[in-house]
Amino acid sequence: MTGSNRGPNDPLRRERILDAALDVIAEHGAIKVTYRRIAAAAGVPLGSLTYYFDDMQHLLTEAFTRLAESVSSRYGALLTAARTPEEAQEAVVEIICGKVWGTDRNLLLSYELYAFATRHPELRTVMRSWMQASRDSLARHFDPLTARALDALVEGFSIHNSVDARPTDRADVAAVVRAVVDRRTTTADRPGPREQRLAGTRPGTAPPAT
Repeated sequence: MTGSNRGPNDPLRRERILDAALDVIAEHGAIKVTYRRIAAAAGVPLGSLTYYFDDMQHLLTEAFTRLAESVSSRYGALLTAARTPEEAQEAVVEIICGKVWGTDRNLLLSYELYAFATRHPELRTVMRSWMQASRDSLARHFDPLTARALDALVEGFSIHNSVDARPTDRADVAAVVRAVVDRRTTTADRPGPREQRLAGTRPGTAPPAT
């Protein structure tokens, strides 16, 4: 393959191909993506795709990685800006109710990534990296288990609200986020079974009055 397909005056061609691939996935689904459709959407010669990408799997992995990095950047920025526990909880609410996904298209593409990765295990690395980036952002403010719970809550609410005829409003989302955080904080303060045994009480019962 010669360098003529690269286009010396088109340094953003690779990125345009990736964006076009995501557009095609959003319109037709990942299982119906073809080189021809992507080339047409990007407005580039067909040979450009094989110049930049070894095969379709490589192209789709890079496209989904581009999506994940874009959403993760907005997700992380909101949590990085939080300075107090209350601001961190509000950031989680904003991630769910605001525009962290950017567009409905991006949320649709996340569905496509989940579905495609179940049939193509090599794509699971993209999902895992995305999940880890989200949890790392949350771990700035919350313990690891709370971060996992909140990350699952973000995705669950985002999916449900996108299809629910009566999406959960912001106030109720905030109440659920607060309940998760408060529940974890309260549980962390309680003595575990081992500590209760050492104190001479049964798990689940209050310690004797002193």
